[in-house]
Amino acid sequence: MVSAMSNILWDKGNTRLNHRIMAFCAGEDVLLDRNLIHFDIKASRAHVEGLEHIGILDEEERDALLEELDNLTEALRQGRFELDERFEDGHSAIESWLTEKLGELGKKVHTGRSRNDQVLVASRLYLRHVLDRAWGFCSQIARVALVRAREHADTPMPGYTHLQRAVPSSVGMWFAWIAESFIDNMALLDATRERIDANPLGTAAGYGVNLALDREHTTRKLEFTRMQINPIYAQNSRGKFEMLTLQTLGQAMLDVRRIAWDLSLFTTAEFAFVELPDEYTTGSSIMPNKRNPDVIELLRGSYSVIPGAIAEIEQILSLPSGYHRDLQGTKGPLMRGCLRALDAFGLVPDLLEALSVNAPAMREAIDSTMYATDMAVELATSGVPFREAYRQVGASLDTLEDRSPEDSLDARTSPGACADLMLDALQARHDQLARKV
Repeated sequence: MVSAMSNILWDKGNTRLNHRIMAFCAGEDVLLDRNLIHFDIKASRAHVEGLEHIGILDEEERDALLEELDNLTEALRQGRFELDERFEDGHSAIESWLTEKLGELGKKVHTGRSRNDQVLVASRLYLRHVLDRAWGFCSQIARVALVRAREHADTPMPGYTHLQRAVPSSVGMWFAWIAESFIDNMALLDATRERIDANPLGTAAGYGVNLALDREHTTRKLEFTRMQINPIYAQNSRGKFEMLTLQTLGQAMLDVRRIAWDLSLFTTAEFAFVELPDEYTTGSSIMPNKRNPDVIELLRGSYSVIPGAIAEIEQILSLPSGYHRDLQGTKGPLMRGCLRALDAFGLVPDLLEALSVNAPAMREAIDSTMYATDMAVELATSGVPFREAYRQVGASLDTLEDRSPEDSLDARTSPGACADLMLDALQARHDQLARKV
């Protein structure tokens, strides 16, 4: 049985509380807010300083509140304070702590703000944190992929279209696609961060307040690049910015899914192109001969959480302007999607670094028919119209001469192809993005 909540922020002292209804309204907020409370405390610090700037608090009151906010942070880190069913959410927990420690002074902290802008700013700080962590993982993935692309620039492997052998390719090219895709993901994460990096604190319940709040101060203090100016838009952006973040994470997760798909094929006995590190596999519960690529398969399935979360938030956002309690429902899917993506990204750099490449198996899988495209292009460069060259080679597939995979790779001189992977250009683009951070 859920124990009675204490310190309901909106209770005017004469409200008859039905605790079943209260538990329904609170939902999983208090659990989800464990991910937000440190950001909520950070925003509360900035708000307290802003109140002192406009004379609502004096310096002594400001310092006392800031000290207790620091104490609460430390108590959370040490496990001496926990968000649980005593509280409606993280906001009420913070105010409860301050009131318990500082009495009437603690009740002043909510002057000029609403839970509406309080959750907005905590969520915005959380989104920024998630994007920064994702950016760091994408950078690691790109860097590892570039190193391995250089290591295996000349290692032949079959190239596939439609899962059919097509032309000779290289392990270097396979790693290079990973590098370039995650460099693009870094740029996209930067663009999304810039879009959402706006401070909603001070917009209150969505219509401002009759106080000359120092919103520029809180914007600087919280390291936002700008204010979110219009209070109604601040409320209307809730859910939109969450979806934008998830969509951006989803772009990188699509690449993770494709890596996982490739590896789930390449590690089979039928391919035997690569071998996974032991820690990325598990044993069968019944078949002693099996080592299963469970981590790879779970990485492959992880993308599904993202569109599911986006769809859930999108359905909630069928609302008119302003704040509505429905918006509380955006927290759960947001955090599920973000945490799943970060967990997945974090596994990929070590995976790519530890992959063992079976070069002989890859070489053996390249047969003479895979040089057909090279031969058609060679005929075309000698003056034969390409479509005629295509037909000539296609008619003689059974008698094509065997060639060296290395010669095929060396002849592939178009920019980005096996003989010219342009790894230095990719490295330079990565480093340029990294310098912005």
